[in-house]
Amino acid sequence: MANASKSYDVLALGGGNAALCAAISARLEGASVLILESAPEFWRGGNTRHTRNMRLAHDAATATLTGPYPEEEMWDDLLRVTGGQTDEPLARMMIRQSKDMLEWISAQGVRFQPALGGTLSLSRTNAFFLGGGKAMLNALYRRALRLGVEVRYESEVIGLDIDAGRFGSATFRSGAGTDVVNAKALVAAAGGFEGNFDWMAEYWGPAAHNFLCRGTKWNQGSMLKMLLGQGVQQTGDPTQMHAVAIDARAPKYDGGIITRLDCVVFGIVVNQNAQRFYDEGEDLWPKRYAIWGRLIAGEPGQIAYIIYDEKSANAFMPSLYPAITGNSIAELAQKLALDPAALTGTVDAFNAAVRPGTFDVAALDDCRTEGLSPPKSHWARRLDQPPYYAYPVRPGITFTYLGVRVDHDARMLMADGTPSANMFAAGEIMAGNVLGKGYTAGIGMTIGAVFGRIAGREAARHARD
Repeated sequence: MANASKSYDVLALGGGNAALCAAISARLEGASVLILESAPEFWRGGNTRHTRNMRLAHDAATATLTGPYPEEEMWDDLLRVTGGQTDEPLARMMIRQSKDMLEWISAQGVRFQPALGGTLSLSRTNAFFLGGGKAMLNALYRRALRLGVEVRYESEVIGLDIDAGRFGSATFRSGAGTDVVNAKALVAAAGGFEGNFDWMAEYWGPAAHNFLCRGTKWNQGSMLKMLLGQGVQQTGDPTQMHAVAIDARAPKYDGGIITRLDCVVFGIVVNQNAQRFYDEGEDLWPKRYAIWGRLIAGEPGQIAYIIYDEKSANAFMPSLYPAITGNSIAELAQKLALDPAALTGTVDAFNAAVRPGTFDVAALDDCRTEGLSPPKSHWARRLDQPPYYAYPVRPGITFTYLGVRVDHDARMLMADGTPSANMFAAGEIMAGNVLGKGYTAGIGMTIGAVFGRIAGREAARHARD
């Protein structure tokens, strides 16, 4: 357990990928490091617990990645999903530095598995953690503790002493009471506010209370609110977020990967009125899966239904919960509490508009609709083979994009544009610098690892100098 009465070179706030990469990086520079994690040890790590992979630029195939994924292609992927709403110099720097992250993360004890196939088709662009995010997280904790990093759980920061952009100390509350810890430098890596539905309601209204949080309830955004309240420059749109379609029957918190649905491309998606509202085949799934949560958030009741037929029943990873089935579209509609005539009409119109082609979920195929609004640009196949299946889905919030602005050294910028003397940030709390909107699979872990490594190194160097 940490000795809260002593001073540290670097204080890292948070317990996930970004905080651990920062802590390890700082310790490798010779700094004394304390991590304060608000969650209990069992629940440590925020969203890292639920992740599976990391997107990495690379010039050649490796044991865990197929083929090259050049920096320029990764930049183009990011540019398209964000619609240009990204800090280009910062994003390009992150992409460039991602090229050696596989080796660096592996050196910290994290193991990766051979390239995978499947719906997301990520074998070329993303490295998958052997055992998933929890195994990755445990490996980083083992490494940090062996290096001498101190960790204190169930320690919620309730105050920051910041004077003219310089951090002095943090006040935190734990089972032992309230205490103060001093440090020469601060790394904020405490996530976003996706667990705080009241805060999200300030931007989304009552609809926010129909959202589900895929990760931990401890991501309340209190650290972000404190920093913004003490003069750190804000970045990112508070209404933008990484949100995917997850099973509407998932728990309010911590449903994780097993409630996510990747079957949108195999059928159609309708709202409460049994009407389609977006192109289900707009682009390859890794570049579009994360728009669906936000799309559903704008629909009535913040709920939608993915409809597919027997042809696709075994084509994707199912939810933890079984699909709802019907021998006809009308029967399926009744089980979903949708208007049977309306859903039957929607499916009939879709089927009539389908133009056959060669179905290939790994490519932008030629299976499309014609004369239908909205269209289905790829992977359009008639829904005509019973039984029919459906999943009810709601917005599953992974993380929010409102955050603190940083520079190339992961140093926080103050409201007047000047760099903080000794405050750094990594991970979700600064992801809005790179992600103005949209998401591409695995980029959140890239942001956390790259900026975490930079933040820890620069914080340690500041403490030493």
